[in-house]
Amino acid sequence: MPPKRQAAVGFIFITLFLDVMGWGLIIPVLPTLVSSLKGVPINQASSYGAILLFGYAFSQFLFAPVLGNLSDQFGRRPILLLSLFGFSVNYLLLAWAPSFFWLIIGRIVAGVAGSSVSTAGAYIADVSTESTRAKNYGMVGAAFGLGFIIGPAVGGLVASLGVRAPFYAAAVLCLLNGLYGYFILPESLSIENRRKFSWKRANPFGALKIFLSHPTVARLAIVYFLIYLGAQAVQSTWSYFTMYRFGWNEKIVGISLAVVGLLVAVVQSV
Repeated sequence: MPPKRQAAVGFIFITLFLDVMGWGLIIPVLPTLVSSLKGVPINQASSYGAILLFGYAFSQFLFAPVLGNLSDQFGRRPILLLSLFGFSVNYLLLAWAPSFFWLIIGRIVAGVAGSSVSTAGAYIADVSTESTRAKNYGMVGAAFGLGFIIGPAVGGLVASLGVRAPFYAAAVLCLLNGLYGYFILPESLSIENRRKFSWKRANPFGALKIFLSHPTVARLAIVYFLIYLGAQAVQSTWSYFTMYRFGWNEKIVGISLAVVGLLVAVVQSV
C-alpha cells in the first residue's frame, strides 16, 4: 500500500478509536455530573442518563444516512473533518454545561458527529484493494475494541482532576486529530465516482426499509439489534448501578469497564 494510503488508513483508525474512547472517557463521570446538575441522587440520575443516550442514538439514526449521502457528493474528507470538529464542540458543551439541557444538546451534537462512522467505513472501502480490505476492516474492529478498553480507564483516572476534566481531555484529542487530518488526509472518492445527494437515500426510514427488504440481511439485522440492545442496556446503567449499590467511585467504574472491554476483545479474537 502506498505511504499516503497507509497514513490515511491510520488516520481512520485513530478517528474511530477516539470516537469510542471519547464515549468511554465520559461514562465514569456522567452519573456524578447529571446528579449534580439535576440535584438528585445517583439512582434517580440514571433516568436522566437514559435521555442523554436516547438523544445521541436517535440523532445518529437520523443523520447517518444524511452524512453518508453528503460524502457521496462532496467526498469523504470534508465530512470526516467536520465530524471530528463536531465532536470537539460536543465535549466542550458537556464540559461547560450549566444545566442538564446543555448536556442534551451536547449529546445530540455527538450523535450527528458520530454518524461519520459510516463515512469512515466508506473511506476504508475506497482506499482498500482486494488483498488489503480484510486487514483494513480488521483495524476498524480493533479501533472500537481498543477505544473501549482505554477510554473508561483513562476517564476514571482523569476524573480525579475534576468531574468535567475527561470532557476537556476528549475535546483536545478530537481537535488535535482533526488538525492532523486536515494536513495529511487525502480525498479518497474521485470526482467521477461521486453522485448527487438524494433525500430518498438519505431518509433513514426509507434506508431501513430497503435494508430489511432482503430476508437474509433482515434476519442478521434482528440478531445484531438484540445483541446491541442487551449490551447497551448494561453499559447505560452500569456506572449508575455500581455507584449506587456498591459505592464505587469514577476510578473503579472506569477500570471495571476497561476490563469488560478487554474481555470482549479477547472473546472476539478467539
